[in-house]
Amino acid sequence: MKITLKIESERLEDYLAADAIIDHHHPLIRETADRLSPTGGTEVDVIRSMFHFVRDDIAHTVDAADSRVTLMASEVLRERVGLCYAKAHLLAALLRGQGIPTGFCYQRIGVLHGLNAVYLAGLDRWIRLDPRGNKNGADAHFCLEGERLAWTLDPARGEIDFPTVYTAPSSAVVETLSSAKPGSAWYEGILPHAP
Repeated sequence: MKITLKIESERLEDYLAADAIIDHHHPLIRETADRLSPTGGTEVDVIRSMFHFVRDDIAHTVDAADSRVTLMASEVLRERVGLCYAKAHLLAALLRGQGIPTGFCYQRIGVLHGLNAVYLAGLDRWIRLDPRGNKNGADAHFCLEGERLAWTLDPARGEIDFPTVYTAPSSAVVETLSSAKPGSAWYEGILPHAP
């Protein structure tokens, strides 16, 4: 089911901002973004490269049965692991660091699921990308023709696509990850249900 995205801000520069979570000024983020940007590549080439890196090379906490809690983009990159939200923080930092406006989107699939929306200046439109990682039934792909997100939602089960493209990560997500204690299955029973 296709949704109409609603941007939180009309100002594209709001989707380029750095903060404590989306720390695209961090040397590790800058170095990685520069390395991943194809020489002479188009905007789409850059986005595709960074999306595939985060989706495929950064482990999802649940898939990896990893006990670490990551939140800040640089932390996710350094530790090479994170929940969907943390992976979305990293993708946003990499793209924003290259001047590509990137926001945050959410779905409710039992619990809140985080992904990104990226503004394609060449096409003058936003597309959603889901860097979660393709394991345990997830099947996300980079696609300009139509969305290929990790999950197909089932409204009959109460699953919801929130249409807003936020400029910053959800405060509920930040609070949850900030207060989480590392350990086995630390995420069980604490993840938010709404942005």
